[in-house]
Order: sequence, then C-alpha cells, then structure tokens
Amino acid sequence: MLKFVVHEHHAAHLHYDFRLEMGGVLKSWAIPKGPSMNPAERRLAIQVEDHPIEYGDFEGIIPEGRYGAGAVVIWDSGVFEPLENPEAGLANGRLSFRLKGKRLKGEFALALLRGKGDGKQWLLMKKKDGYADPSWKIRPALTPNKRRLLNQRLPSREVS
Repeated sequence: MLKFVVHEHHAAHLHYDFRLEMGGVLKSWAIPKGPSMNPAERRLAIQVEDHPIEYGDFEGIIPEGRYGAGAVVIWDSGVFEPLENPEAGLANGRLSFRLKGKRLKGEFALALLRGKGDGKQWLLMKKKDGYADPSWKIRPALTPNKRRLLNQRLPSREVS
C-alpha cells in the first residue's frame, strides 16, 4: 500500500505539505490554502523537493535559522491509490488518485499548469464523488495543546 501524508506547516506562512509515496520517496507539493473536499475549489500546489519516506511520520519543531522553521504536525494521512501509472501521470502533468485518509477521502487529481512559471505549479482538485462536500472548510490540526506537546519534545530532531 502506498501512503500519503499532509503536514500542516507553521513556517513563515502557514501552508500544507501534500506528500504522495512514489518511487521510494514522498513526492511533495506545498499548498498555501491547504487541500479541499469541495470540487469547486482548485488549490495551487507548488511542487517542492522529494522527501524520504520516513519524513511522513515527522511532527515537531524545525528550529529557527533552518529552512522551514516552525511547527509541523500531521494534518492527515492514509493510503494513496493511483488510478493510473503514477510516474507516467506525473511526467505527463496529470495524476489521478484516490485517497483513504481521516480527512481526505475519494478521488482527486493533480494537474500541471502549463506555460506558467517554472513548471512546478500544479492544481489539486477534488473530483465529484460521494465524499465531495461543497460546504467543506479546512480546520487546523495544531491546537494550543498540540503546540505545547511539540514544544515539550525540544530539542527537535534535525530535518533537512
């Protein structure tokens, strides 16, 4: 089973890191507004560097002075089921998949925005299915209690 994880990342600006297990790594996209279960909302997803599979379990504080400094918590995780060959879809700029997570469920697609920027801008879209929710609103996972627990774990492990 392939895994996915969404990290809620409280760096200089709050964003959500969307990660799909492919080819032995976590392919990763930064989503400024976070994913949505509303098919009418298309979310900008900026492809960033791959991460090791082990990073999918990371929660903690990235220390000041390091890239991405701030609190990182798992917002959602679960199983990623490609609806086509994922490497071919990634290369062709269109990847369709099903997520089975705690918050994200059902079919989604990532589509490359062609002719814009540096080729790293994608759109994450929820497909219309039985899990779609037009009234859906994102809810942060980093509660004051969770932040306190993360701070108690300091010093945080080093991440690259």
